[in-house]
Amino acid sequence: MSTALVIGLGDMGERIAADLAASGFVRRLVIASRSEHNVNQAAAIIASASDCLVEPAPLDATRLDEVAALLDRVRPDVVVQCASLRSPWGLADRGDPAASAIEAAGLALRLPYQVPVVLNVMRAAKEVGLTAPVANLSLPDVTGPVLERIGLAPALGLGNAGMIQRRASAVLRAEAGGGVPPLVRVVGHHSQLTGVMTADDPGPEDRARVYLGEDGRREDGLAYQAPAIDPGLRWNFLTAATALPVIEALLPESKVLRWSVPAPGGLPGGYPVRIDGGAVELDLPPGTSLQDAVAFNERMARADGVERIDPDGTVHFTDAAREAVAGLAPDLAEPLPVADMEARAVLLDEVLGL
Repeated sequence: MSTALVIGLGDMGERIAADLAASGFVRRLVIASRSEHNVNQAAAIIASASDCLVEPAPLDATRLDEVAALLDRVRPDVVVQCASLRSPWGLADRGDPAASAIEAAGLALRLPYQVPVVLNVMRAAKEVGLTAPVANLSLPDVTGPVLERIGLAPALGLGNAGMIQRRASAVLRAEAGGGVPPLVRVVGHHSQLTGVMTADDPGPEDRARVYLGEDGRREDGLAYQAPAIDPGLRWNFLTAATALPVIEALLPESKVLRWSVPAPGGLPGGYPVRIDGGAVELDLPPGTSLQDAVAFNERMARADGVERIDPDGTVHFTDAAREAVAGLAPDLAEPLPVADMEARAVLLDEVLGL
């Protein structure tokens, strides 16, 4: 009986938990969240709506000891990490100068909200000897390479490159009158997702890379041809839809899956992969080198505010990110070591009045 553990029950975590319970691939689902009331309510509704055994687990995921104890008790076959200190959508409805400046700097400036929990999950897994794959939903295109530098990368991330893949597939399916589209593989970064979702084509040099069929014929423009969808929580429908096949493929005895995912093994940005028996390997098209794909994604990461990531995991921000907050709180864009994530999150909260 496969066991999945979902950590974090915001809008995204609850969607994924409900989809997993209904999928038939998981017989035992453990869901963990800080609020005991919320986790009990979520477990009750998901259990009522599925044939899955659902167990609530109150958890403060900022506490390493609590995460380690939960992993050791549950011993899941897969961990789905959806928790963060604050949602990436948290500033969407604010138009005040502080929020506007921080948004203009790029999402990487809010890494301090995204790294601490997934870092705890990976440290806890190592501590208790859990070898099950961890799938990460917390800005994986950037948190993945940060954690890779310190030897704690999750198996892969969820969303982003998979969403770009599905947008291109939707165009092909419509063109074929509902027929099965060819294999679609994507090399692309989170920073490109908004353009894909809103059908805002940035031009050939900055498009996500879309490869069709086994021969990998380039059709990058396909990613920008599906109908535009306004930014908002509705995007989470697609995130969950692209996450579910990946999570299922990570479970024991699952079918082989060819998909595009962010940060496999901690690489920057997203890549096509082949998942077989929970093992993840790159599935780059013919003629596409890993070196070139990584260089492309590192260039695209600058649009999220990342200039580079040092060998010890320290994040350096772009000039544009520094300029965006120079008149507000320039310390927010100073180089960010992994050890300073929580302190920088406190500073972010102070600046944002949270």
